[in-house]
Amino acid sequence: MSLTDSKVLVVDDDQFNRNLITRQLNQEGYEQVALAEDGRQAVDQLKNNEIDVVLLDIEMPEMNGYEVLDHIKADMQLRHIPVIMISAIEEIDSIVKCIEAGAEDYLPKPFKPTLLRARLNACLEKKKMRDQETTYLSQIKQEKKRGDDLLNVILPAAAASELKATGKVEPRGYDNIAVLFCDVVNFTSFCSAHSATEVVSNLQLLFQKFEELIEIHQMEKIKTIGDEFMATAGLLVPNREPLLSAIRCGLEMGQAVVDLDIGWEVRAGVHVGPIHAGIVGDQKYQFDVWGDTVNIAARMTGPGSPGTVCMAHEAWLEVQNECSGRSLGRIDVKGKGQLEVIECTGVNQ
Repeated sequence: MSLTDSKVLVVDDDQFNRNLITRQLNQEGYEQVALAEDGRQAVDQLKNNEIDVVLLDIEMPEMNGYEVLDHIKADMQLRHIPVIMISAIEEIDSIVKCIEAGAEDYLPKPFKPTLLRARLNACLEKKKMRDQETTYLSQIKQEKKRGDDLLNVILPAAAASELKATGKVEPRGYDNIAVLFCDVVNFTSFCSAHSATEVVSNLQLLFQKFEELIEIHQMEKIKTIGDEFMATAGLLVPNREPLLSAIRCGLEMGQAVVDLDIGWEVRAGVHVGPIHAGIVGDQKYQFDVWGDTVNIAARMTGPGSPGTVCMAHEAWLEVQNECSGRSLGRIDVKGKGQLEVIECTGVNQ
């Protein structure tokens, strides 16, 4: 946009001066000229119009130039607008006072058109650069927010915060962490009989609901693997009862898929114990967890009935007074041998 497309507000209580300045502005190519007879009119114009620069007389009724200048510089929405004071040469002390109060420049009366052009163009160039800087800062802020939002999608919130603060997420060992796996029953056969659009649409509905549930139960989503949803309790978000939270969440996941009425069923498995956690990879960040606790929880999704939560007898002992369930006998767990598996059907009120 050309500088001459800028809107100029002329504030002077003398009509002759207003007309003279308007003609000179028009001759210099400035067609958008607003007029104010006194300070109050000037304030109204500034509130109701997009003004790029103000030519402001000092001696005026109602509100004088000092008061208008103070009002402009105190208003956080207006203070960026450059103000050029108009004054007789003998008022130089007043001009100094105005410059100290935030005025950009001054024009002595009577002024030459070349001086008007030079003063006005200089102020508008500075404002244009300030406006560009504001725009660039806003764009940087938006890009940063977009990056932060993407990072929070990829990583748990606490891990994302650590990564932004330090540039890395230190791998750590954690104790008493509950791990929850939940997957869809007969998912492979469903994929074979339905379109990709329907499969992905159902998964989106299901996992969105699961994400709501883990937030309610103060858990963290770790990742999805195909039709499998993985979350933890007590890892990065404080949780006084991680195993019980995971069990409640798993049971509610089973009910949620029924309520969604998409023709699916899910099975959930949990375990609790020590794990290792951290970020692997440099090109695509992936926060992950490892250890026996994770492996056992993953194996627990297999033997149970849809809508229940399965766990090893070792984990069951921690919640037996709060939960109802039945034994499914002993099953082979890779790397652990045979473990007795308990199918939890509910949590006592």
